[in-house]
Amino acid sequence: MDNFTPKQIVMELNRYIVGQEPAKKSVAIALRNRWRRKKLSDKMREEVVPNNIILIGSTGVGKTEIARRLANLSKAPFIKVEASKFTEVGYVGRDVESIIRDLMDLAVSTIQKEMEENLLDEAENLANKRLLDILFPINGADENSEDEVHLVDRQKRTREKLRKKMSEGKFEKKNVEIDVLDEGSPMMQIFGPVGMEEMGMNIQEIFGSSIPKKKKKRRTTVSEARRIIIAEEVTKLIDNEEVIREARTRVENAGIVFLDEIDKVVGGKNGTGPDVSREGVQRDILPIVEGSNVNTKYGVVRTDHILFVAAGAFHVSKPSDMIPELQGRFPIRVEMDNLNADDFVKILTHPENALIKQYTALLDTEGVKLKFTKGAINAIASIATKVNETTENIGARRLHTIMTTLLEDILFEKSEVKSETISITKEMVMEKLEEIVEDQDLSRYIL
Repeated sequence: MDNFTPKQIVMELNRYIVGQEPAKKSVAIALRNRWRRKKLSDKMREEVVPNNIILIGSTGVGKTEIARRLANLSKAPFIKVEASKFTEVGYVGRDVESIIRDLMDLAVSTIQKEMEENLLDEAENLANKRLLDILFPINGADENSEDEVHLVDRQKRTREKLRKKMSEGKFEKKNVEIDVLDEGSPMMQIFGPVGMEEMGMNIQEIFGSSIPKKKKKRRTTVSEARRIIIAEEVTKLIDNEEVIREARTRVENAGIVFLDEIDKVVGGKNGTGPDVSREGVQRDILPIVEGSNVNTKYGVVRTDHILFVAAGAFHVSKPSDMIPELQGRFPIRVEMDNLNADDFVKILTHPENALIKQYTALLDTEGVKLKFTKGAINAIASIATKVNETTENIGARRLHTIMTTLLEDILFEKSEVKSETISITKEMVMEKLEEIVEDQDLSRYIL
């Protein structure tokens, strides 16, 4: 991703998301600025802070999809959270600092997996050596004795032959006995004070290293034993301090937090009822967004250079109802367009993960060829638009319910058919869905 220009980032997003060019442009610039910041001097790098973004639009217009694709594209520590799930400090519920702790957990897990992949070959060599020692242990020998010297040479030649056979897979089904960690032994659950987990601390982890780990004998095949031993050796080879150091660096300099449903913690102007509590959540979010130090079980994490992308429908409230301090921390605001019938046609056909392509691939696994005429696609898009207008507007998500209803009988019955080609026409779409669309009560419950 480092080599992607903003235009290339938008082109990548276009593979999966229809329309919403201003939103794509904003996130592309934000991502590219992370790369630009890396090239600055240390002094200037510290001064440059990310321009946080608010995506404003109805449900189903692509806000969450942009977040998902952004995560895949950036390869940076990324977390998506619902702002409405957090409570003001002092209330029952999760506090907002847990967002950064969760982001750090994800980064540590990702880097551990990366290191495991890099160390796999070394771990496999060590595992094969251990297996060879089990299959053909070397006896102690006095190297000063001439007979013993011949014995050692003979053992080495034999081990070399065995190593060659092992690499050829000749011993894979042979049974061996190995020592494994006894994970099945009963463990005492240690409970800490209420809220301890919110501080990023786990008493079980604190004392876990001081409790000796039991081992037990296990008889298994060479192939399974190799898998177990490789996992053990990888764990030994990983430098946990390096993992934490790299994770903290990535989170602090490249981390991205997607705050969904931000409008749910924004109240109206009357200042009564639950709005007071909502304002408390905003005030708790503020220090993390503007830059603060958060205590985690891996140490202190700075949030000064983490990029925050917030999203909300803002049907009841509007961004200007946010507390002024938080408004100032989200300088870029992008209003996303509502989707029309033309957009739905593109969503059904253009993206790499388009719904029609998904259903075609699913039925193709059973030898059923599914084809949609242009008229059928236009009819599905038109029905989705009409139902969104007459009931609740859920955007592109309406296509999922319509496609499921349209193809329900085919998905149920065609498993019995070995090979068949089915063409979905406009007439079939109208016959299946027209009555439901006309009856608004049915539309509310079925579509």
